[in-house]
Amino acid sequence: MAKKKGKSAKEEEPMKLFYIFYNQERWDNWIGTLKESNFEIDPESEDMPEGFRTLYNFAMDITLSVLKIIKLFKNDRFTKDEALEKLNEVEAIVMCDVPHPEIEEYVESLQLSLLALFASCRTYLEGEYKTDIKALVKEGRAAVGEDMEKALEIAADIGASVIDGATCCGKYVKDNIESPSLFDEWLIEIEGMNEAMSSLKNFDEVAGETS
Repeated sequence: MAKKKGKSAKEEEPMKLFYIFYNQERWDNWIGTLKESNFEIDPESEDMPEGFRTLYNFAMDITLSVLKIIKLFKNDRFTKDEALEKLNEVEAIVMCDVPHPEIEEYVESLQLSLLALFASCRTYLEGEYKTDIKALVKEGRAAVGEDMEKALEIAADIGASVIDGATCCGKYVKDNIESPSLFDEWLIEIEGMNEAMSSLKNFDEVAGETS
C-alpha cells in the first residue's frame, strides 16, 4: 500500500516539461492563414472581413499562450526567472520581421498591440505597479503623443492590474472610439487579456495540462 501511495504522489507532481507554449511552427501557420485571408470590405455586408477576423483570432491565440505562462507562475509551477525565460522565447517569435509585404502592415499592427501584453506580463512578474486604472488611463492618453515608452509603461501597469484580477478596459475604449490612439489599441489588447484570464480560470488544474 505504501508503494502505491508513493506512485500516486509522484504522478501528481507538476510536469513542467509537458507544458507547450508558442512555437515558430504555430506562428508560421498563422502567417500562412493570414496570407490567404481577404481584407477587402464588402459594402453589401455588415460582417467583418475575413482577414480582420483572422487577425483578431491570431492575437487572441498569442494572448492566451502568453497568459498560460503567467497562470503557471501564479500557481507556483514556474519561478519568476522561469516565467521570464518562457515569455522571452514567445516574444522573440512574435516580434520577428515578416518577409511578406502583402500582410506586413497587418502583422506590424498586431505586433504594436501586443507590446502591451509582453510589457504587462513583465510588470506583473516584477510585482510593482500602480493600480488606479482611471488615473492611469488619463495619464497614458496624455503621454502617448509625447513619450511612447512612458505610455507603454502606464499600459503595463494597467495590464498587470488586470492579470491580478482588476477589470478593464471596455468602458475606456468606448469613451475614445472615434479617435483611438496607440494607447487605446493597448487598452483593447488589455481588454482581450481580461477575457483570456477569465477563460483560463480552470487552466492548470491537472499537472501538465496545456489547453
